[in-house]
Amino acid sequence: QVRLVESGGGLVQTGGSLRLSCVASGSIFSINAMGWYRQAPGKQRELVAAIISGGSTNYVDSVKGRFTVSRDNAKNTVYLQMNSLKPEDTAVYFCNADVRLLPGTIRTYNYWGQGTQVTVSS
Repeated sequence: QVRLVESGGGLVQTGGSLRLSCVASGSIFSINAMGWYRQAPGKQRELVAAIISGGSTNYVDSVKGRFTVSRDNAKNTVYLQMNSLKPEDTAVYFCNADVRLLPGTIRTYNYWGQGTQVTVSS
């Protein structure tokens, strides 16, 4: 079984910064993509940022230039540095990982963390 645990959420004022972390643990051979999603009240969950094992990244337009996703492959950890936060960034942020459980296989399994609340006050 694989478990993702997020940390680093909280309450911050507009213009402030937060750094989210997500650690994956369990029977992991390797992790392909890791990413961050968010879901605000009454809205659908959306991809915020993703990073593949080679380091390529992808961001939703609304966070480009403000958020930075990174990962430490040795620690099975993904980070999201969030700067210049805005009230519209308020949401529950979820970690997601595409995990390969066994060597010599190409099948991956997708896992979610439990979410961490980010609240940006105006």
